[in-house]
Amino acid sequence: MKETLRNLKRVYRYGKEYKRALIIQVICCIVGIAINITVPLLSAQFIVAFTDSVFKQAIFMALILFGLALIDAVKTLIIRKNTQIFRRGTVRNMQMALGREILKLDQDTLDKNSSGTFIQRLTNDTDKMAGMFTTGMGKMTGFLSNIGSFVAILVIDYHMFLYYLFASIILTVLYYLKSERVGEKDIEFRKQSDHVAGLTGELVRGARDIKMLYAKDSFMKELNRNILLQSEKNFEMRNIDMELNLLIDSIKYLFEFLTVILLVYLVTHNVFDIAVGVALYSYRATVLTDLMGTVSSLLEECKSFNISTNRVFSIIYSKKFKKEKFGSKHLSNVKGNFEFQQVSFGYSEKEVLKDLSFKIQAGTTVGFVGKSGSGKTTIFNLLCKMYSINNGKILIDGCDINELDEKSIRKNITIISQNPYIFNMSIKDNLKLVKKDLTEKEMEEACHLACLNDYIKSLPLGYDTMIGEGGVNLSGGQRQRLAIARALIQKTKIILFDEATSALDNETQSEIQEAIDHLKGEYTIMIIAHRLSTIVNCDKIYFIEDGTIVDSGTHTELLKKCRSYKYLYESEIKNNNH
Repeated sequence: MKETLRNLKRVYRYGKEYKRALIIQVICCIVGIAINITVPLLSAQFIVAFTDSVFKQAIFMALILFGLALIDAVKTLIIRKNTQIFRRGTVRNMQMALGREILKLDQDTLDKNSSGTFIQRLTNDTDKMAGMFTTGMGKMTGFLSNIGSFVAILVIDYHMFLYYLFASIILTVLYYLKSERVGEKDIEFRKQSDHVAGLTGELVRGARDIKMLYAKDSFMKELNRNILLQSEKNFEMRNIDMELNLLIDSIKYLFEFLTVILLVYLVTHNVFDIAVGVALYSYRATVLTDLMGTVSSLLEECKSFNISTNRVFSIIYSKKFKKEKFGSKHLSNVKGNFEFQQVSFGYSEKEVLKDLSFKIQAGTTVGFVGKSGSGKTTIFNLLCKMYSINNGKILIDGCDINELDEKSIRKNITIISQNPYIFNMSIKDNLKLVKKDLTEKEMEEACHLACLNDYIKSLPLGYDTMIGEGGVNLSGGQRQRLAIARALIQKTKIILFDEATSALDNETQSEIQEAIDHLKGEYTIMIIAHRLSTIVNCDKIYFIEDGTIVDSGTHTELLKKCRSYKYLYESEIKNNNH
């Protein structure tokens, strides 16, 4: 209960702007509790009056019960309307807050967790959390209302009150133990559900690649294995629930039988008459079934609520989900000078960069060449602070990157990757993501420079064309050109091209290369390329092997002094000629 109260306070922060709706719910619930406490007492008086043939009093009691029923119906309508207001707003606020926290996670944490981990918590768990204030409150109201039956029983006869109280305590303990056992299995089930959600997302996003790789059978086999495991976890949870329910129901039926024995004993010993006995017997369903059912449901609701809350807040507060760390220093006017000072970095236990040092002057165009896995893309990731280095320093305009705030880094660096992510929006909306007040002229100019404007104009809906999830309706080259246009709109001082022309044909590559050449001098440009033809005009080229710089210079200088570079260049020329 202590954990539940603590979590309720934490969740309430996201719904406090809707507290008026919550207050109305509470007031209506209090009215409902008062009605439900009164109804058993009036019902008992009705039964007594009817069995004693005092029909006028019985009709009067029935009229009062009718009026209370109408009030209860109106109360229920008001509660349902305000429940929707509070729940909808709270869920939205929690999902937005969790979404922001997910975007704060460091890249290593995102790499190690499947998308299902975050999707399930962002959708299902937030809904369950908000539900505690609505469905949970309804169950709490039902519980308190049923307590009114105990009040009525106590007024009528204390012997039966003590008996019903004893039976209720025993059943409550059993329901609590059941909720604990079921809760343990629920945690395992939700963890497996995260895996299934992640695989399902990959099935949709990677459908094209799954087909092209002819991997449908193997992928579906893996999905089936995880779904079966999820089903087994759910079956285990439900099986325990059903078995314990059978035990509890059997004990409950035993208490109902003992109720008859006790009533017969009290009536035959003249403790009360048959009419009172009938009234007390009618309470057995409320006390042993309705009340205990409410207790069971409330305990399970609390357990589910706590599991969901802990899963969501583990992302927000837990050290398991590490957040990106930035400094407080702000650079209002970044020039674009870079320096790596003996930088070392590795993913997990694999070292990628080893004591790497180099300088890049603002306004220059620099190329990085090397075999796949040599560390070129890692350099770009570290410049954008997607990962934190193990040793050494990275300086931007002479300032340690660890001391700079997020805006100083991310607002001033644009990276165009080999596989850019295109959002499932229109072309226009994809471009407006980086600049809300983007004008038609700016949009067309950027797309023209990226050699994409003519293609977009040829589409029936032009810039309003939806391009599908991941840009599925565009070719690889078109996706990269759209990413380049998106980067040009940002107009950052630093532009990083990570194999950005790899999916383009030679003619389009030449056009993009011309666009890049137009940016020279005004921007600091860094280019990773397997096609050396894209970097021959760079002011400086770094040749990287196994995370270290083995040589550097202009294209002409490297041809003379770097055998590996010369070999790559000659191989490319030979391949182009063929």
